[in-house]
Amino acid sequence: MTLPTMIFGLVVALLYGALYHTVRGGGGWRLLFFLGLSILGFALGQLLGVWQGWHLLMLGSLNLGMGSLGSVLTLVVGEWLSLFEMKK
Repeated sequence: MTLPTMIFGLVVALLYGALYHTVRGGGGWRLLFFLGLSILGFALGQLLGVWQGWHLLMLGSLNLGMGSLGSVLTLVVGEWLSLFEMKK
C-alpha cells in the first residue's frame, strides 16, 4: 500500500468520525474519541479484508468497503460501551 493510499484512507476515516460526531453530538473530547475510534475501526476493517481476502468496494489497494464497515461498527460499539458507568 502506497503513502497516498494510506493518507486517503486516513482522510476517509476522519470524515466518518467527524460525521458521526455531527450526528451524535458532544464536546471536543468526544470528537477526539470518535476520530480515534473511526481510525482504529477503518484500519481493523482494512486489515481484516486483506487477511481474509474479502474485496468490497476496492479503490486501488484500499479496501474502502471493509474499512468503512469496520469504522462504522467500531464507532457504534465504542459509543455504546462508553455510555456504561462503573458502580462503586
